[in-house]
Amino acid sequence: MPEYREVRARAGSFLDLCYSPAMAAEVTLQPIRRYGFDAAILFSDILVVPDALGQKVEFREGEGPVLEPVREGKALAALRPERALDRLGPVFEAVNRIRGALDESTALIGFCGAPWTVATYMVGGRGSSDQAEARLWAYRDPQEFSRLISLLVDVSAAYLARQVNAGAQVLQIFDSWAGSLPDGEFERWCLKPVAAMIARLREIHPRIPVIAFPRGAGARYAGYAKATGADGVGCDTTLTPAWIRDNVQHDAAVQGNLDPLLLVAGGTAMERRIGEILAALSEGPFVFNLGHGIVPQTPPEHVARLVELVRQGR
Repeated sequence: MPEYREVRARAGSFLDLCYSPAMAAEVTLQPIRRYGFDAAILFSDILVVPDALGQKVEFREGEGPVLEPVREGKALAALRPERALDRLGPVFEAVNRIRGALDESTALIGFCGAPWTVATYMVGGRGSSDQAEARLWAYRDPQEFSRLISLLVDVSAAYLARQVNAGAQVLQIFDSWAGSLPDGEFERWCLKPVAAMIARLREIHPRIPVIAFPRGAGARYAGYAKATGADGVGCDTTLTPAWIRDNVQHDAAVQGNLDPLLLVAGGTAMERRIGEILAALSEGPFVFNLGHGIVPQTPPEHVARLVELVRQGR
């Protein structure tokens, strides 16, 4: 089977790869064939949603995503939510293909970005260390900024519901920049929009499990599951396993939280940390995972060793 780099080369741009059902399915299935994970996660990107809304989105080599910024009412009014699900049709086809190719015992996870995190890219025009442009708009004109967030709640919930229709059995909402907001703003722009999305999903698919990942939320992880209705909470690398057990796991399943760079390093340090995570969390509802995304330089043999140790310890 072709490796990811070969598939990417055949697809052309990164977005072309996301919108090619056959190629997105192939990239999704490669880790399952190689490592036999318990679940596959759809290969896509959180920025297909702004692209589907009509915002110009590019992925530039060496730069990452670059968007034409949405920073005022005129640009906001130019977005076309009524066309978004049609544009995302290839993603739903990819989900259907993946589900058909997976063994019944292997779950398929669909996903999208949380409204706040997606908005930071839409407003800033690219990733940033402080999400300043989105934060400034939210402070200066919260009423207008809330229009963008509400639009993203509507489109993202519908997007996830359609992924379930196509075959996804679990959903994950990634709020990668949740940690950039202070208390009141966190509740308004992170917590409440995710709660609204999950409530919409429950109306359509009452039994679908939803994992939410408020990266960087710190102490605000406590109570997050109850406040949003999430069945599971993805935990980042800043949290200790014991703290997760005592403050999060009694409300929801937890997912995480091995440092991706520790997986790169491997060896005794990685194996010790895997043991600590399992010892603290395996007595409750738990999905072993990284505390954020895998990085390109990760040695495949370290992933294989991780899988071996987790299966031995669970």
